[in-house]
Amino acid sequence: MNPIVMKFGGSSVENIEKMQAIAQRIQQKKTDGFDVVVVVSAMGKTTNQLLELARQASTNPSKREIDLLISTGEQVSISLLSMILNENGQSSIGLTGFQAGIKTSGLHTKNKIEDIDIEKVEKHLRDGKIVVVAGFQGLNQDGDITTLGRGGSDTTAVALGAKLNCRVEIYTDVEGIYGVDPRLYPNAKKIDMISYEEMKEMAFLGAKVMEPRSIEIGHRFAVEILVASAHQNTPGTLIKEFDPSMETKSITGLSISERVILVSINHLPSQSRHTADLFIKLAQNEINVDMISQTNTPDGFVNLAFTASSEDTHLINDVLTELQKKYDDVIISTDTNIVKVSVVGMAMRTQSGVAATLFELFAANDIDYKLITTSEISISYTISSALKEKAVHLIASAFNL
Repeated sequence: MNPIVMKFGGSSVENIEKMQAIAQRIQQKKTDGFDVVVVVSAMGKTTNQLLELARQASTNPSKREIDLLISTGEQVSISLLSMILNENGQSSIGLTGFQAGIKTSGLHTKNKIEDIDIEKVEKHLRDGKIVVVAGFQGLNQDGDITTLGRGGSDTTAVALGAKLNCRVEIYTDVEGIYGVDPRLYPNAKKIDMISYEEMKEMAFLGAKVMEPRSIEIGHRFAVEILVASAHQNTPGTLIKEFDPSMETKSITGLSISERVILVSINHLPSQSRHTADLFIKLAQNEINVDMISQTNTPDGFVNLAFTASSEDTHLINDVLTELQKKYDDVIISTDTNIVKVSVVGMAMRTQSGVAATLFELFAANDIDYKLITTSEISISYTISSALKEKAVHLIASAFNL
């Protein structure tokens, strides 16, 4: 066999006309000699519409029933696309996540793929069929239909690519991956190739083109991933293992995360047990903490700050209320009028001066920052939301992104 996985998002299948257009592209792959597996999302805004119905039906709907409901969106897509392919003379079959052998585990609406029994998919490919698989869903150990959370169709596609040991092509509304979001910086340059590590870091730090878990799977199983336009025959961006030839720029990309809350806690007793209790409580509420800063004061207290997703603000406030009751003297403040600006580049491991350039850039242009974190290949700053556009343009221009 010569398999390939093609994934199309909701905007590419939002109506029959668009499905007919991508069917031509799928058929061309078949003509080129590939055994084609197609992964599709729900049509357009279908998932949001289904969630709205759930809210109308119940003030607190069961997450199991939510999964059962929203999984139907992808089933509509696979059925219609398979019908179109068959109508065009191509032998095709649609498979739900369960029928495709996708096994999941975890919390409803946030499941993870544990394994894929690829036997049925391979059988249909050997029979010459184009296999159209519902993204975003699977079946757990209890026999319940589950969904994979935001970007789950990307994860489905890359996991299938790992099982079939083949390349994955992700088709989107953009021509590939850019050094910075073109909507924020119109002169942004498309990246021809990017390493798994850089792409994963950019995705975790706010870039929305790819889902981080899909890149993790691609990296672990060496699945090459092409991100390209669903509407134009342009080269796209190839995500692959790091190649020294990629190391030509000190910065590969810039990511922006806008849904951020900054929590500052002052005058907390300095014993490590108190800090541990705070972060244990945050973890118990499934709050993913990002940037953390802590300083000790001469009088035996600590001042600490951290960031998290602003979507968890109400949960964070519950934890902070408990903390305030426990320590009368603690001073707590929160700020949601901030963004996180991050630069990413493998070359930072070997090239010096990136941090110096950024600090000088911010100082010369009156951009104040509140928290800073670094990794081997990234530097992140939290700044006022009002300074986002200014910072993006300055950094993109300075590093030729």
